[in-house]
Amino acid sequence: MTPIDQLSKAELAALRASVQANYDAFRAQGLKLDMTRGKPAPDQLDLANAMLSLMGNADYRSEAGEDARNYGNLQGLAEARALIAPILGAPPEQIVVGDNSSLALMHDSLVYALTKGVPGSARPWAKEESVAFICPAPGYDRHFAICEEYGVRMLPVRMTGEGPDMEEVERLAADPAVKGIWAVPKYSNPTGDIYSDATVARLAAMRTGARDFRIFWDDAYCVHHLTAQRNAVANILEECARAGNQDRAFIFASTSKITLAGAGLAFFASSPANVKWYLSSASKRSIGPDKLNQLRHVRFLRDAEGINAHMDAHRALIAPKFAAVIEALDRHLAGTGAANWSVPQGGYFISVEASAGTARRVVELAKAAGVALTPAGATWPYGKDPDDSNLRLAPTFPTLAEVRAASEGIALCILLAALEARTAQAAESAA
Repeated sequence: MTPIDQLSKAELAALRASVQANYDAFRAQGLKLDMTRGKPAPDQLDLANAMLSLMGNADYRSEAGEDARNYGNLQGLAEARALIAPILGAPPEQIVVGDNSSLALMHDSLVYALTKGVPGSARPWAKEESVAFICPAPGYDRHFAICEEYGVRMLPVRMTGEGPDMEEVERLAADPAVKGIWAVPKYSNPTGDIYSDATVARLAAMRTGARDFRIFWDDAYCVHHLTAQRNAVANILEECARAGNQDRAFIFASTSKITLAGAGLAFFASSPANVKWYLSSASKRSIGPDKLNQLRHVRFLRDAEGINAHMDAHRALIAPKFAAVIEALDRHLAGTGAANWSVPQGGYFISVEASAGTARRVVELAKAAGVALTPAGATWPYGKDPDDSNLRLAPTFPTLAEVRAASEGIALCILLAALEARTAQAAESAA
């Protein structure tokens, strides 16, 4: 197809009329489709239903003989830490097992840093004149929401396909007020970036103005592959130790999108000093996690190979949904110049860069046609996408038929918004 910006006035008008007619027909179907959040679908949750029948009346003892029904063991059962250790790339003794939400662990870690400081801090972060975090963008809106809630200034840095722009990250990190960076190293939300070895090494070794700088390493999609290729990312703990910055990384992960989203396990992994710091702070908040749930996960998943086999079953369910979105975008938009989009190898999202200045219009058009999308701007700090172009598509929760239908409408909305914008530009140029 000829790019939109190369069409004659007559060709532009004809294409716009055709796309408008297709959009109107789609809207007339009166659909109600939701592509807003990256949630597991019911059939994905069903894959872990066997967990619900585990833990017979007598099965409450850990390998060490601990009674999992009782208080205690804030760090988590040894076998639960051993289960996740190969996935996180951390020794079991440097892992803490929490309850179901890794977001809660990230939230608490930031709050503890603000109120108490971290190992190496001269004072609590909240006592500093200013606290800022580097925020790769497009990125995860809930990371940004935590910062905004506690007055942490956010500094956006664009993604490159191999992680954030490290030249800009290193420039910003030289400021003593910059205390950390958010990172989703594998299948980033929403761009699908896989951090390169060079990016990981530079994050671990870069000079920082704050000696207590922390990488909040959110490994949310560490085993969430969409292809047979199980991509690996360099071990951030090893890289930090090699660079002499052994306390720099806080690693977070969970089984939320592996087993049961509302009843999974969350994990914090870091250096011995950071683990001691975290447990000291968390001991004021809790007397111990749900160790019965930890036993359930150990019994069900068994080991790293068990986790991989389980995730292969997830892939069989959701990979066709991602393929359906990509197929619709290719068919309607390839060659038009109206957008470009990621083709992720894992994770839960597809990132679309629509024509500058059109993302909000796309969301508006989609809503009118019965397709709910993540709000435009959500993938940028403070909800402010400087180009008004990024769209985050979340195809996992709807059925495959719903994803196919929604993708048709989304592609039409992207193309129609681009044509509207191009028509307005042409009119201004002619005036």
